[in-house]
Amino acid sequence: MPASKYHEIYEDLRSKIESGQYAYNSYLPSEYNLIDEYDCSRNTVRRAIAKLADEGYVQSMHGKGVLVLWMPAQPSLFSFGGIETMKEAANRNGMVYRTKIIRFEEIVVDRELAKRTGFEPGQEVYAIVRARCFDNEALIIDHNWFLKSVVRDLTPRIAENSIYEHIETTLGETIMTTLRKLTVERKTEMDQKYMDLRDYNCVVVVTSHTYNSTGTMFEYTESRHRPDRFVFYNQAKRARR
Repeated sequence: MPASKYHEIYEDLRSKIESGQYAYNSYLPSEYNLIDEYDCSRNTVRRAIAKLADEGYVQSMHGKGVLVLWMPAQPSLFSFGGIETMKEAANRNGMVYRTKIIRFEEIVVDRELAKRTGFEPGQEVYAIVRARCFDNEALIIDHNWFLKSVVRDLTPRIAENSIYEHIETTLGETIMTTLRKLTVERKTEMDQKYMDLRDYNCVVVVTSHTYNSTGTMFEYTESRHRPDRFVFYNQAKRARR
């Protein structure tokens, strides 16, 4: 099944849930109606709903349908639980978005960088630093390292637009999973210089190791966020035996 089809359905259903068209504690249209509406297979609909369920938007109720769990809250600028580009986050929040390139280099990983990132010494990577601006405020600084053998032909222009779009659309790579860690750290000189930090003396730091379909780690990122614009939502499930 085309991944883009189920993802389009997921995005449309999520938008309708967030806009209130499918309100909290109501049920989505039946599986049959969704198949008819989106002109797709049952498996495609089920995959889209499974993604919504994984993110806490809905829950399947045996014999009743799919219940909407999502309630309006302060929108999160950054979605911690999914793999989302900054452009997608801006669109989700209805914000004007642009990227400013601070650094763009091709380097060889040394022992110090290998210890920091998880890449092997001697591997060639793109080292990129970008300021992420939302509604003319620089709220995030991303420090990215991309493995050149996987993420080929990167340019500053691509980095200003969407590296993930280049990876998925141009290169045909599949982004499979990301392992993340969240910490709070004191601001650095670079944070102070390139972010609109106001009076904050700390930032939220999300470190990410991202893998493709062959299990290769192709990206290591340290994403530094202004604290008041970072909201972390998570869904927890308790498994009973």
